[in-house]
Amino acid sequence: MHLKRTLAVVGVAVALTVAALPTPRVLAARAARAARADRPQSAPTERINLAERLAAGKLRVVNREATPTQGRADGIHLSEREGIGIAWVEGTDFAEGTIEVEIRGRDVLQQSFVGIAFHRRDDNTSEAVYLRPFNFRAEDPVRHQHAVQYVLMPDFDWPRLRKEFPEEFENPVDASIAPTAWVPVRIVVAAKTIQIYVGAVKTPTLEVRKLGALDRGMVGLWAGNMSDGDFANLRLTSAR
Repeated sequence: MHLKRTLAVVGVAVALTVAALPTPRVLAARAARAARADRPQSAPTERINLAERLAAGKLRVVNREATPTQGRADGIHLSEREGIGIAWVEGTDFAEGTIEVEIRGRDVLQQSFVGIAFHRRDDNTSEAVYLRPFNFRAEDPVRHQHAVQYVLMPDFDWPRLRKEFPEEFENPVDASIAPTAWVPVRIVVAAKTIQIYVGAVKTPTLEVRKLGALDRGMVGLWAGNMSDGDFANLRLTSAR
């Protein structure tokens, strides 16, 4: 009798212990929460209205004139001029994270180089990613290959990169992107790599190793030699 009673008590205790154990679904949820906690956290996205910054005198424009873009309340236009021009966004201090912007160039051969500069040391020293819209749908395979470019100015401009590291720092873009359209560009900057997404793509259009030692500084709107361009919807998300 005592043995039966003891076994019954033990059985109840085991059943209660098993019931108290977390289910596979609970264990999976806990693991997911732990994984999210271990990931690097990003700061809130900073949305920058370029037209408002221009009106407030908070764009420092080098070798260009900046005016509001017609048809875009948050956009600006950089004029065409010989040499590189940049509109630095004062107050930005970007290190690692994501830069997003919409850019519109022209389908004019050798007269549309438009992009983003970042990690400014001075007006002549920064990293940049830029588009060549006139090459987006070029039938010439060589030109087609050279549609998006990463550079480190002034040491690694495109002529040196193309000569010493052919095809490493430039790539074609998706064929669906029109040369004169507003093009969304997303640049993911890490300590050792740069990923560039051009258009509504899910995989990088260009992924390169980061050159040089620049690691922090202002962000700017970039226009190449004899180029003008439109820029809007700038967003910065810094990695913590």
